[in-house]
Amino acid sequence: MPAEWTPTLHQRVLELAASAGFDTTGIASATSTGTETAERFTTWVAAGHAGEMDYLKRRDEQGTLLRTAVQVAIPWARSIIVCAINYNADAPRSIDPAPDTTGWIARYAWSGKDSEPSDYHDDLLARLRQIEAGLLQQTTCETRCYVDTGPLIERSYAAKSGVGWVGKNTCILNQQLGSWLLLGVIVTSLALPESVISLEAQDRCGSCTRCIDACPTNALIAPHQMDASLCIAYLTIEKKGTIPESLRPLIGRQVFGCDICQDVCPWNRKAPIASGKGTGPLPELINPALEWLAQMDAATFKRHFKGSPLERTKRHRLHRNVAIAMGNSGNPAFLPQLEAWQTSEDPILAEHAQWAIKQLIKLSS
Repeated sequence: MPAEWTPTLHQRVLELAASAGFDTTGIASATSTGTETAERFTTWVAAGHAGEMDYLKRRDEQGTLLRTAVQVAIPWARSIIVCAINYNADAPRSIDPAPDTTGWIARYAWSGKDSEPSDYHDDLLARLRQIEAGLLQQTTCETRCYVDTGPLIERSYAAKSGVGWVGKNTCILNQQLGSWLLLGVIVTSLALPESVISLEAQDRCGSCTRCIDACPTNALIAPHQMDASLCIAYLTIEKKGTIPESLRPLIGRQVFGCDICQDVCPWNRKAPIASGKGTGPLPELINPALEWLAQMDAATFKRHFKGSPLERTKRHRLHRNVAIAMGNSGNPAFLPQLEAWQTSEDPILAEHAQWAIKQLIKLSS
């Protein structure tokens, strides 16, 4: 028989998570997401909704998608500790009025410490390691920590663990914290008896469809369903090469990620401001100047974004996104930069700059 959770051990892990800086924590059985979640994910991938995110399409030797159930890739998994941390900042929303000279970087990517950028993956993983170490002092079991990198669908286990419910925008929503949450998980071999099973969070979206109505690209194809290949976050971060021309005007001023479906969510109206816990938003990343981003050479980009989530999108893709935002701005002051880019050695940047010039002229005429 594998070791199992006890109420005492459960309470100790909750204390360890709070001490590590997490705002809410729950535990779910590794089998709690069931066949319905597996079938829905398989159908989602088959429909092409994962776009070019090949890591979501990985399969085992039998051809089963790894993320249909955590035990496909980790047979010894019996329970999942789900930890969430609030990253809300006391700052404007993406939907608030802003100068036409600025772009938008997703809220989660603003974080930094001592004026240096930081990546939430590294920060959360270090916090999870603290919990893991404390857990292993109390019992013997196998464990594995993940922050967005594990073969599982974190939000499904977050819902089963009571951390929050999956909103119509597909984000995890917590009644007290809203949706500005970053998730980390610890997979364990500890069996989960009924005495410590967390209550599944109740869906409280009701009849509200504000997130669906506000999505510029109609990526939210139905309540709780997203075609990621249409999502602005996917297009500006994950999508390599050319962004479909029909979607470019809809991207607006977003240059890295998108917060629109969360900014309009009523549950975020009273979402608490994150305490920081050693990090805080870097001011230059809030409504960043498009000209500042455009003029970055490789060394400047590295200086500002090494260790930041923006590092993974790389400078050439960021400039592609900036070109689109400039084209959508309607501000003719960006024409010189776009004209310089249209002869770039990077054919993707040149093509997007050419489009942006036409778009800019159309909007400013």
